[in-house]
This record gives sequence, structure tokens and C-alpha cells, in this order.
Amino acid sequence: MRANSNSKIGFKRFYKALTAVFVAVWLVNGFYCKIMGMVPRHEQIVGRVLGEEYASVLTLLIGISELLMAAWLASGFLRRMSALAQIILVLTMNIIEFAFASDLLLWGRLNAAFAAFFAGLVAFNAFYLYPRTLDSSV
Repeated sequence: MRANSNSKIGFKRFYKALTAVFVAVWLVNGFYCKIMGMVPRHEQIVGRVLGEEYASVLTLLIGISELLMAAWLASGFLRRMSALAQIILVLTMNIIEFAFASDLLLWGRLNAAFAAFFAGLVAFNAFYLYPRTLDSSV
């Protein structure tokens, strides 16, 4: 029984650590990169995909949406639903960027591999680790 309890604690810690990483990713991309405009290629990508005329406003709105995603994750509300939302958003966004603005991406076409890895980690966290923490407080 003791080993089972210890493994649940380990799952809980790893789950919380990964969740904190995901929150940080959304915070940095939303606030620093988009709202503060510290990474100009984000607005360039938005302009390329959605049109230059409204790129600034749309980049700001996307940044605010990313902050809302970070808050959702941090709240723990509907954990699996937030994971599905992240996976769908990240993969969809990266497919669109890959098609229309791959030259502006940080790692070019290799960005798709990083997006797939991120989506896989989100799925692992929500659908593998999280259920293993349910008998202990999360």
C-alpha cells in the first residue's frame, strides 16, 4: 500500500509541474510575445494569415485569449476539456502557420514537430497523469 501512495504522490507532483509549464507557455506567449509585442514575428504571422490591416488588434486579442487559457489551466476547472482545447488550438494554429507563414516560425517547418510534442505532453498530462492523482488532493 505504501508504494501505491508514493507513486500517487509522484504522479501528482509531475502532473502539477507539467501543468505549471503549460501555464507558463501560455502566459509568455500571450503577455510577453503578443500583448507586450516583444516578439514581432507573432504579429507578422497574424498579418500574413489574417491580413495586415488588423494584425495589431488581432494579435492583442490572441494574446488576451492566451492569458485566459493560462488562467483556465491554473484554475483546474474542467481539466480534460482544457487539455482538448489546448491540443486543438496548438495543432490547428501550427497547421495554418505551417501553410501560410513557415518562413516566420522560430524553427521553420520544424515547428510542427514541437507543436506535436507539446500536444502530446498535454494529452499525457491530462489523460494519463491526472487520473492517477484522483485519490490524492490535486
